[in-house]
Amino acid sequence: MSVRRLHEEQPPEFAFTSENISWAEGQIAKYPEGRQASAIIPLLWQAQKQAGGWLPEPAIRHVADMLDMPYIRALEVATFYTMFNLSPVGEHFVQLCGTTPCWLRGADDLKDVCRKLIGEQGDITEDGKLSWLEVECLGACVNAPMVQINDDFYEDLTAEKFEQILNDLRAGKEVDTGPQNSRHTSEPEGGLTVLKGDK
Repeated sequence: MSVRRLHEEQPPEFAFTSENISWAEGQIAKYPEGRQASAIIPLLWQAQKQAGGWLPEPAIRHVADMLDMPYIRALEVATFYTMFNLSPVGEHFVQLCGTTPCWLRGADDLKDVCRKLIGEQGDITEDGKLSWLEVECLGACVNAPMVQINDDFYEDLTAEKFEQILNDLRAGKEVDTGPQNSRHTSEPEGGLTVLKGDK
């Protein structure tokens, strides 16, 4: 695992909104007395969402204070799990799977699209709309190649379809999630081949 460091530019402070404080209190209440620190992952995740897709250092301290835990313990969690972005990301953050099944089915072509429309990994487009990162398996190997953009999966991609999705997101248009071909979920292309009749 590579070293993960906090971004050099940090906001001066962070505090949960009143809605997120109520939400966080509900998460903390799920754990028995003395085990509130167990809520750190959902709280860091919510802080990342509130901060625009990345987790600034003041947010890590804020969560640690809420859970009455040392800052270093919260920092250890934030820097260990790659689901936490330690640098700013675009409004639409593309996580591109480069693991073997996606690579065999065209992930390199999708990377070329990212480089063309966004730049290198970690770059953010000038309008702040797009950024990307190559990640390990996202668990949709049967629908390779695929990407995750924010919370949604886009599967069975071609370079052309992926470029259209990114351009549409950038323009504020609605896009369909899931498989991008005729497939329904992960059944065979062209439809079911078994269990089609009564027998």
